[in-house]
Amino acid sequence: MTRPFRSKARATRGVALIFVLWVIALLTLMLGSFALITRTESLQSRHLFDTAKARYAAEAGVNQAVYALSLPDPTQRWIPDGRTYTLQFDDAIVELAITDESGLIDLNAAEPLTLMSLFQSVGVDLQAATSLAEAIVDWRDADDLKQPNGAEDSDYDAEGYPYGSKDAPFDTVSEVQQVMGMDFALFQRIEPALTIYSGQALPNMAFAPQEVLQALPNMDAGLAQSLIEQRHAWSPQAGVVPPVLPDGTPLMVEGGTGTYSIQAKATLPNGAWTELYTTVRLGGAGVSGLAYSVLRWQDGDGR
Repeated sequence: MTRPFRSKARATRGVALIFVLWVIALLTLMLGSFALITRTESLQSRHLFDTAKARYAAEAGVNQAVYALSLPDPTQRWIPDGRTYTLQFDDAIVELAITDESGLIDLNAAEPLTLMSLFQSVGVDLQAATSLAEAIVDWRDADDLKQPNGAEDSDYDAEGYPYGSKDAPFDTVSEVQQVMGMDFALFQRIEPALTIYSGQALPNMAFAPQEVLQALPNMDAGLAQSLIEQRHAWSPQAGVVPPVLPDGTPLMVEGGTGTYSIQAKATLPNGAWTELYTTVRLGGAGVSGLAYSVLRWQDGDGR
């Protein structure tokens, strides 16, 4: 074999080797990508399955809560004062916290003094608390007469708002963020204390959460938390006197108003969980056969 021919053969073999190496690298890359995609899709499918399973367990918890709130025997009926009830549904652990809506401050019915006390309890100064409380009243009332420190259309216009006072009841709790003077940080602090479903001017302290108790005169966060712990430790079967506020107001009552907020969290054995935030009214709102009607239904973040 001549030298030029041998050199050409070696060059051809070298090119073939490089080509084979490139093909192997490409196939390896494709195989790795396929394995990664397969694993990702498997994890996504598992996550969706776990989320759906936990969500249905949480829904089962809501239905169990409705049943327990409807029991005629007061010693067996669940108490809707924010205490946690735990049950097992299939292999999921469901935690339920129920609050009677009458224990919250109704944006459409509360007096300005009650609203002002709520704002002050979270650190708002007296002047700003008064203005916010009266602006809420001006927002919800049907007239255009301004409260002394409130806000009507002209005030919104002067501050550059693209809208004026609504002059109608609040449709959602989050709507209060549109009231002049309100900001998101303050809304986050007061949201747990608010409702639009009780229709009562004053909250029922037997069902009130800490955020509402703190708005009482001569009440601080520590005392409010202590009272709630005492309330949650009491049960109708205990045979002891229920706890009371410092002024003697009972912190326990039997039954409830029939409108409840239910927070249901379902956790699976692998740690995946889902939360539901609901507000329900017992009875089907005129629809025969329904145990309750849904006023609010919100899915929480599941993991």
